[in-house]
Amino acid sequence: MSNAGAVRYTRPPLAGYQTDGFFHDSRIGLIEGTTKTGKNHAGMAWLFEHAAIAPRFKNYWWLDPVYPQAAIAYRRLKDAIPTALRHPNDSDLKLTLANDRVIWFKSGEKPDNLYGEDVGAAVINEASRFREEAWWAVRSTLTHTQGMVRIIGNLKGRLNWFYRLCRRAEAGEPDMLYRKFISAQAVAAGFIAASEVEAARRDLPAAIFGELYLGIPSDDGGNPFGLAAIRRRVAPLGPGPAVAYGVDLAKSIDWTVVLGLNAQGAVCDFDRFQAPWRETMDRIRARVRNTPALVDSTGVGDPVLEVMQRVPGAESDLEGYKFTSESKQRLMEGLAVAIQRDEVSYPEGPIVAELEAFEYEPTRTGVRYTAPDGMHDDCVCALALAVAARDPEPQASVLWSRRKRLHYGVGNG
Repeated sequence: MSNAGAVRYTRPPLAGYQTDGFFHDSRIGLIEGTTKTGKNHAGMAWLFEHAAIAPRFKNYWWLDPVYPQAAIAYRRLKDAIPTALRHPNDSDLKLTLANDRVIWFKSGEKPDNLYGEDVGAAVINEASRFREEAWWAVRSTLTHTQGMVRIIGNLKGRLNWFYRLCRRAEAGEPDMLYRKFISAQAVAAGFIAASEVEAARRDLPAAIFGELYLGIPSDDGGNPFGLAAIRRRVAPLGPGPAVAYGVDLAKSIDWTVVLGLNAQGAVCDFDRFQAPWRETMDRIRARVRNTPALVDSTGVGDPVLEVMQRVPGAESDLEGYKFTSESKQRLMEGLAVAIQRDEVSYPEGPIVAELEAFEYEPTRTGVRYTAPDGMHDDCVCALALAVAARDPEPQASVLWSRRKRLHYGVGNG
């Protein structure tokens, strides 16, 4: 506790991956964890320390999807804290500590009941089973306090807010940190036996075992590229020079992405940034130079492309690509073919995170390709544009004129 000389606190034993996943300075920590990897144990230690050691506010929350689960967590932490240091209230599921701070155990069943409080720190457990509205409510309680939150849970497919938020964190969203706990780490730490994991492998369907023990989300059928195919093509950044570029333009909310492919189809140049248009245009020209490139010319991108094409010689290597529902469908289908035929590769990071989160849905007029709410698709679009720019086949008239240059691998070297 914080009173000097009163109580000596020692953090309970944790494996290195548990400490790394919970005890860091990022405000929002997201942990996708497989079963029995110690998510709850580490989360309780983290929340207790926020409430007991130099706390700034009175209330601290542990949340589960339903009341019976919250009651289990309450009993576990109550039993772990010495009786002299806490005053339990079994009916309200709250622990008042010796420093008068309160740890509440709540459910997310009724999100409207979560608004109004100021919370110093929170843990959302089993997040993939929460309604997204509950996360919105918890986030509001942390606004005044600027409190930290740890959001933890098992994987449960791809069509949930927790999965999408993890992909944002994995892609480098500011003040977020993503970690994954898998059964191999728990076996190495002595939490579970390797024989138990192998027994589960034999007993469970492959997709269920993959989620519960390996941390591999099941494919909910909404990804046009195939999750296994996406993972198969992950590789380090390839060697230059680039023979084709894809450029997706944005200024503030989304990202400008400049992505180059080498002659083998590997991403060899990658830049993702937000900047004023003048700086954006300078950075694009500096990277692309005289290499053929397809540039997003939708909306505001059209005049930006025209400015860049006025640079002497630029008109020969920068071509516009306007996104419509039909043209985006063609572009994404070309990228899907390239990935599934092992014709393209890309490094781990935001490219992979966006590819895995990308969705399609049938519409009356065709297929709609898009990122889920709150996610970006700038990397996916840039990669698809680069694949189209590199392909020597005349998929579109703007590509046909550069067939000979691409065939001979003329780049920016």
